[in-house]
Amino acid sequence: MIPKRLPRLRQPFSIEVKCVKPDVVITPCAGYGEEETRAALERVLAPLGGLDWVNPGMKIAIKVNLVASAKPEKAVTTHPGLLCPLVEMLAARGADVVVGDSPGGLFNATYVNRIYTATGMKAVEQVGGRLNQNFEENQAQFPEGKVCRQFRYTAWLDGADAIIDLCKLKTHGMMAMTCGAKNMFGTIPGTVKPEYHFRYPDPRDFARMIVDLDEYFKPKLTIVDAVDCMEGNGPTGGTPRHMGALLASESPHKVDLVCAGLIGLKREEVPTLEAALERGLIPASAEELTVEGDPAAFVIPDFQRIVTGNSHLFQGDGKSLFKRAKGTVMRWALSQRPQVKPAKCVGCGVCRNVCPADAITMVNKKPSINRKKCIRCFCCQEFCPESAMIVHRTAIAKLLDH
Repeated sequence: MIPKRLPRLRQPFSIEVKCVKPDVVITPCAGYGEEETRAALERVLAPLGGLDWVNPGMKIAIKVNLVASAKPEKAVTTHPGLLCPLVEMLAARGADVVVGDSPGGLFNATYVNRIYTATGMKAVEQVGGRLNQNFEENQAQFPEGKVCRQFRYTAWLDGADAIIDLCKLKTHGMMAMTCGAKNMFGTIPGTVKPEYHFRYPDPRDFARMIVDLDEYFKPKLTIVDAVDCMEGNGPTGGTPRHMGALLASESPHKVDLVCAGLIGLKREEVPTLEAALERGLIPASAEELTVEGDPAAFVIPDFQRIVTGNSHLFQGDGKSLFKRAKGTVMRWALSQRPQVKPAKCVGCGVCRNVCPADAITMVNKKPSINRKKCIRCFCCQEFCPESAMIVHRTAIAKLLDH
């Protein structure tokens, strides 16, 4: 009798389920109260893996936006009400947390500590973090850069195991919007910034330089303070506008693509997004991103934007004489210009001092702009302490709105 063959036992198997992280997360955050911001941070970070990547002893640099000396409620700078719980969460995991930035102006202890005090940053020292007190500068070599292959940067970022880009959503005179990508320009020492404006007067090249900085420093995480944004004459002289949102992403460019839509800007109207698209860092549309949360719930249709008129739509194709001429005319007709409001100007001369092109002279204690020399970098508008310098739209651009 032939014995029956015993059935072959199958080996037990398991299916490995990999969680796919979203490109961008957006969540409500109604205000800057401690409980609200902590809960919002936990919600926005959880789909990205939370802070599980943080190990004891890690040095984490939080790059905030401290562009000017302003109280937190002015919506000029990153709000300490959002920063402090993040610092606390990182410190609880044993991280050495350093917070810093290089505002416009001198990068030294006297000036920067004055900014820390005015913007409420001193509060981080009470929750386990510390403020940067290293004001040295270093030189970077970045052969992979598209336009910026060597540059000076703030040395406090050296030795950081990870950089968190904690930015503010605001309008911007030159770049239309400042958010995750543009925030990393603060790695350039304050007094050196005008040199970079002069080196890259074309907004497209300036944007490519910004993306070079992002690619060099590669922030581990970008968190957007969109609780109170800035509209109008941003990034320092505009008006706070409540949005009530907090966003996070592992890519400053992907989160910027979503943020542009929240304030009514098209991708092609934001030079940094066009520069990111050139390198394949973002898709052509935010609809192609995986977004957790509902961006549509936070869109502000009447957000007062700055449309720069510097998009590729007005550049021509570089080949056709007609298209090049057409692009030149369109840029002249639609591009914004810095303009002073005499009634608000106090004659301090800051605009003249920061102008990288030496296009401003003081006449009868008021700034006079040489339009032939002006490179439209909007440094004068960004750093005017009285918000007397504005982004002026041409009559033709206003007419086209109607």
